[in-house]
Amino acid sequence: MSATMRKIYFLYPRMNLNVGGHLAQVKLLEAAKQVCPAEAVTYETQEDGTLFLDSVLEQDNGKDSIYIIHWGPHVADLVRRLSDRNVVYVSYTTGWGFTLPTEVPIIAGSKHTQAYWGRYSPNSLIHHLPCVISDNFINLHRERDIDILVQKRKSSHYLLEELVPRLQGQARVTVIDSWVDDLSEMFNRSKVYLYESTEHWGQMGVSEGFGLPPLEAMACGCTVFSSINDALSDYLDPGFNCQKLRVYSPEYDVERILSAVKDWQDVSQWNDPAQDYRRNRISRRLEVILSDINDFFDRRRFYSSSIESPRYLSNEAKIRSLEARISQMENSRGWKLLERFRAIYARLLRILKPSN
Repeated sequence: MSATMRKIYFLYPRMNLNVGGHLAQVKLLEAAKQVCPAEAVTYETQEDGTLFLDSVLEQDNGKDSIYIIHWGPHVADLVRRLSDRNVVYVSYTTGWGFTLPTEVPIIAGSKHTQAYWGRYSPNSLIHHLPCVISDNFINLHRERDIDILVQKRKSSHYLLEELVPRLQGQARVTVIDSWVDDLSEMFNRSKVYLYESTEHWGQMGVSEGFGLPPLEAMACGCTVFSSINDALSDYLDPGFNCQKLRVYSPEYDVERILSAVKDWQDVSQWNDPAQDYRRNRISRRLEVILSDINDFFDRRRFYSSSIESPRYLSNEAKIRSLEARISQMENSRGWKLLERFRAIYARLLRILKPSN
């Protein structure tokens, strides 16, 4: 393994972004500072007190540093711009439509994302590093004056327009429709937290990168009803640590939610549901990952990327394979019997149809 850790530059478009991926990356920067020298760098907006990428590139020789990128829409351009540097991609959401050269290691924010890159970048160095849960997300064991908490942001029409109106007349429901700096206070006032992001990410065309709020709510003692799309399935286990939302009918969902409010108990008082995502655990994991990555950059210059890509079928070959399967089905005895039945059924319909 590498004897020394390179300095890391964490690249951000700008620092004042109130979105989950950016905030997760800021937390990762703080965790990295416990392992090696690390600094924030902006590349769109030059800000006081923060390094600017143009200036860093002029002064840095590139050999003794690592540039970590994460902002999905900008990744392809940054990879080209930094082609002569040591670059690492921290991937939260998937589906941005770009491919990565094998010289760029990938740190996946979820198992879902790790599996994606394992499929589409099979020759790359890939690690899994979950998001950090801040220490303020803990159960304070207080009285709870909110029965049901909902955040409007990313919530589906079903949650906001079907469930919330039905619940409001039967429970104390709070809907947050603006940015909240510290959600832990709201979670500690709430018994049940509802989260349903499938529609939002489907419309965006990318995946849920991690989904911090349900885990943060669980850490604060809330009973969580949530969708389990994408990275949410990393830690949500319906029937064991949460309940799945959007099941069969609104009436069924409402009944289960109200039952959870009525029967709510402080189930997290004996354990921390987020213990595997706390900073000390993530820092230890990050140290191992960065050691591997530094070792990769040490050795990469001695070799060329020469592993053959998996031999997937071309689109033309897939079409030929499908046509052959269809032909095989059409020539089978079962298919011929089905066609005979269809002909008899059509004839019966003609006989039974009233004539004009």
